[in-house]
Amino acid sequence: MIALTAYALEKLSTSQIARMYGISENYLAKIATQLSKGGFVVSESCRGGGLTLAVLAVDISIGAVLRALKKDEPVADCFGSNTSCAILPACSLRGPLLEAQEAFFAALVGYSLADVAKAKGYLKDLLAV
Repeated sequence: MIALTAYALEKLSTSQIARMYGISENYLAKIATQLSKGGFVVSESCRGGGLTLAVLAVDISIGAVLRALKKDEPVADCFGSNTSCAILPACSLRGPLLEAQEAFFAALVGYSLADVAKAKGYLKDLLAV
């Protein structure tokens, strides 16, 4: 999303963004799908298509994006389907872990995509492939 902010007037394909960051195109395609479903990006698959931000970067909360991407990932194994921990019935760590996870998202809610992508020209230089 930072690349989409830096290249605000252009549509970027997942392959372009994957090359920019040196990551797997398949992995990025999965993330792009989640971002599209969350209403953060628009994905056009036609000729000349690509990804663009769905709304202005100033209106996209980093906390909301991360919450949307990470909502199904448990903070620890005992929160997921694997509840075979021997001390689970007596463990008091789950409450503090949930509190810490919520604090993580809450701290990021106040930051927009525009806040973290202020140096657009410099970002474009760093992302140039």
